[in-house]
Amino acid sequence: MSVPAATPPEPAPGRPGPSRFRPSGSVVVVIGVIAVAFVVASYVMPKAAPAADEGPATPVVGIAKAEPVVQPATHTVVYQLLGPAGGARNLTYVATGADLEQLAAVITPWSFTATRTGPAGQVQFSSLAAQNTGPGELTCRIVVDGVLVAEKSVSGEGRQLSCTA
Repeated sequence: MSVPAATPPEPAPGRPGPSRFRPSGSVVVVIGVIAVAFVVASYVMPKAAPAADEGPATPVVGIAKAEPVVQPATHTVVYQLLGPAGGARNLTYVATGADLEQLAAVITPWSFTATRTGPAGQVQFSSLAAQNTGPGELTCRIVVDGVLVAEKSVSGEGRQLSCTA
């Protein structure tokens, strides 16, 4: 035995019939977009601060914020320039405080000692450059804390050399 299908009542003459709500796919999509926007906004928006009468938030036990301690280190840098009696010209080197110093001409042997301070465990840049003024060999050296870290030589007048460490 089957159940007869219900038929909607006929509208009165001159009146529109009852409308049936039939959700379409676009309504479901709009509701889904609104739900996603709400979830995203709840994560992105900052949390409200406690009111003045509530007091500070309860601190998390066991988590400490500590700034790393950077210990300074002082190094002694010795620049040396050895060479012919004519010396060298256009001498440039990194001096105390990482300042660049330039000298138009020097007589060899030439030496300069700089004290450099910086973060411990980090290499500091040291450099010496010069141009040979004589026919012999011009040698540059950089010694940091008593250890030779760079050495280079060139021969011939007008030749340029540089040591870096």
